[in-house]
Amino acid sequence: MKFQSRNPATDEPIKEYDGHSTDAMNRIIDQVHETWLEWRRVPFAERAEPLRKAAEILKRRKDEYARLMTEEMGKPMQQAPGEVEKCAWVCEFYADNAEGFLAPRVIETAASKSYVSYQPEGPVFAIMPWNFPFWQVFRFGAPALMAGNAGLLKHAPNVPGCALAIEEIFREAGFPENLFRTLLIDTDQASEVIASRKVAAVTLTGSTRAGSTVAAQAGKHIKKTVLELGGSDPYVVLEDADIELAANACSKSRLINSGQSCIGAKRFIVVESARDAFEKAMVERLSGAKMGDPSDPATEVGPLARPDLRDNLARQVKQSIDKGARCLTGGEVPEGPGCFYPPTVLSGVKPGMPAYEEEMFGPVASIIEVKDEAEALRVANDTAYGLGSAVFTQDLERGERIAREELQAGSAFVNALVASDPRLPFGGIKQSGYGRELSEEGIREFVNIKTVFIS
Repeated sequence: MKFQSRNPATDEPIKEYDGHSTDAMNRIIDQVHETWLEWRRVPFAERAEPLRKAAEILKRRKDEYARLMTEEMGKPMQQAPGEVEKCAWVCEFYADNAEGFLAPRVIETAASKSYVSYQPEGPVFAIMPWNFPFWQVFRFGAPALMAGNAGLLKHAPNVPGCALAIEEIFREAGFPENLFRTLLIDTDQASEVIASRKVAAVTLTGSTRAGSTVAAQAGKHIKKTVLELGGSDPYVVLEDADIELAANACSKSRLINSGQSCIGAKRFIVVESARDAFEKAMVERLSGAKMGDPSDPATEVGPLARPDLRDNLARQVKQSIDKGARCLTGGEVPEGPGCFYPPTVLSGVKPGMPAYEEEMFGPVASIIEVKDEAEALRVANDTAYGLGSAVFTQDLERGERIAREELQAGSAFVNALVASDPRLPFGGIKQSGYGRELSEEGIREFVNIKTVFIS
């Protein structure tokens, strides 16, 4: 079995990698489990040393890793170094805070002593996506290793170079040789990893369909899972919104990673009195975004990661237009090599259209007009997803109430675009998954929350 990386901006092959046979995969699982048996007893201060070194490596070689992401999945070089820096941040965050997050919690009972202890569970199998090929892995790996667990990574097949580079970072930083390993395996082999008695838990970031499959497989073996799945994030623009602020945040969110972000703004739900001004502002910003060679620092929108992803997005746009949506800019696949799709604004989006019902994983903004706040919230929540959400209003009390009580999502932002932060829990509800990453909540997902009672 071979893994071939290709440059999505040119359609040219980059490098071919040998995959792991099932026997090799099982040997790696055994090695990781054996290493974990020792690592789980290492004090927090000693675990933190190599994690801080990993942060130093990431910062020192930032440009090298940024180029690797740009080559393998087309991430604009304008954004790629920031992803590497964020990985360094999450390493430093957990190196500094893990011991406090997992400190025993004393509970007064009839016992002479009783408390909650947080103990590592074992090797965690991570199935990760291509769109943030470093960040997705480090936001799992940093807390997992600091909690005393080990890591097994099955990365997306189009970013094998990133997967192996991350393994090498952990090794170079001074973690034990087999504490974190990359597995170059296919889907059938991944099922065998999930079934292994030496694997304690599974975390997946990916599509809802993939999450459902992995959850069923893990459930068969009674294994904990954390799933961060798709999103069709609603951004509600109320009649009193600052249109310039809203359009700046909404357009930026829609174009992050060339529109290939689970928490990127997808549906823009705009009260009718604000629609004209918002539409004009969005068309101005998206039509003016520079699309092209992702290695050019001036490029804002690079290619989509694979031809099938570009073709599916084009289908969704065409079918939405055929059903009555108005295309205000973009909407046509450009000629020439590469998996490019232009920034696109669709207006008049209604139920029954792909732009309303489905996740649009690319630089396409769907504008939905509503009468008032009540209808805006009904439409915002009229989705199978529940990852991120935002509301724009100059009445901050109103915005906070809507964010806290009304928007059905794992994150709700007021007058800002949704973004992950190591200090805050991250995850979704409904078909966007369950469980949390990052923050104190994230590091506690894969530990045994153990009651200790001393009579």
